[in-house]
Amino acid sequence: MPVSTHRSAATHSDSPLLTPEELGLSARNHGTPLEALRYSVTPIGMHYTLCHYDIPEVEAHRWSLEIEGRVRNRLALSLDALLARPAVTRRVTLECAGNGRALLSPRPISQPWVLEGVGTAVWTGVPLWMLLEEAGVLDGAVEVVCTGLDMGVRDGHERAYAMSLPLGEALREDVILAHTMNGQPLPPQHGFPLRLVAPGWYGMVSVKWLCRIAVASEPFRGGEQDVYRIQQSEDDEGVPVTRMLVRSLMVPPGIPDFLTRRRFLAPGRHLVTGRAWSGHGAIRSVEVSADGGKTWHPAELGPAESPQAWHPWSYEWLAGPGEHELCCRAGDEAGHMQPITQNWNVRGMANNAVQRVWVSVVA
Repeated sequence: MPVSTHRSAATHSDSPLLTPEELGLSARNHGTPLEALRYSVTPIGMHYTLCHYDIPEVEAHRWSLEIEGRVRNRLALSLDALLARPAVTRRVTLECAGNGRALLSPRPISQPWVLEGVGTAVWTGVPLWMLLEEAGVLDGAVEVVCTGLDMGVRDGHERAYAMSLPLGEALREDVILAHTMNGQPLPPQHGFPLRLVAPGWYGMVSVKWLCRIAVASEPFRGGEQDVYRIQQSEDDEGVPVTRMLVRSLMVPPGIPDFLTRRRFLAPGRHLVTGRAWSGHGAIRSVEVSADGGKTWHPAELGPAESPQAWHPWSYEWLAGPGEHELCCRAGDEAGHMQPITQNWNVRGMANNAVQRVWVSVVA
């Protein structure tokens, strides 16, 4: 329904200073500290969160999940009914589609992620394909629309958060309806009592506070579906944001300056470590540069811990005195390699440019 609103903020800013609205978003959401890349599984309190609207209050005994639309049998399942069903566990890396947005110029006005909008958790839940099979998907179905309990206003209209997956993606064996995170019931900020987890896709698809799944016979354009598009201009229709682009991040070495986060460490050999991931297949290479991307050196890949999760890597750096710009880049089995610089887009989506860390090597 139409909702009046007085706010008409700019969509981009050339200023390095954050707007009050951006500061408000960054205060209520939070990223994963880059030093937490040391953990193969991100502790719950360190895992990034992005809540588009308010965190809804949910009473578990009143909650239910409805499955409807182009199905033979409509389902209404309580939380107890879902908890009683066979469950699977997946270690999955999720990354926000806007990760890196704050580094663009002009800067899109939204959640001002630098590089911390990523985390890996162990999710347990019911495979979505099992419930869709039980409901009986009818001919002509093309998408599965997932709707959460979180409500908000965009473009002057009230809406519930909703996103869709193509039917073939929704039927993948690794897509689950998760009720457990790292062995604990979902915390409120991560979608209690149930959320979708879609490995390989950017995090916006993994709808939290899930309450409704509708099998649709035509492409969905409601909810936040039209927000998550890569557009070169405001009037460009763009293309949908889908799977995560290949990316690597390092644990910044040494110790930081409080404000700038510039790093300091002594000369000598230092083991630089990090994680790499891609929604388009396994990681095949990681390279590290100490001169801002002029020359690159291969890093050593550790063992893959899960096909749906990030891949550990390490590089032994012989750090000489002076100023250095450390960078890392990854390549995946589909042949994709991280770019040195990022192509700008209106909403700052799918930014996977190489990470840059300034290091002062001093005695």
